[in-house]
Amino acid sequence: MTLHDVAGQNPRPPKPLAVGRREAAAMLGISERLLWTWTNSKTIPHVRIGTRVLYPVDELRRWLEDHARNNTQ
Repeated sequence: MTLHDVAGQNPRPPKPLAVGRREAAAMLGISERLLWTWTNSKTIPHVRIGTRVLYPVDELRRWLEDHARNNTQ
């Protein structure tokens, strides 16, 4: 950690740990409606914090890699 990090002057913002529905759908290249269907059926990894639903970026990557691997077998 540098002095600039502490002072809040780091020019690069941190990578998000989780994203909302719009960002998650865009990252996966699917509609928000399909994402919501998968969310409600607990098909895709997500976290509920109060009324907000978030999609952990690392979990989405693993989920997609697992599904890609299973589709090629």
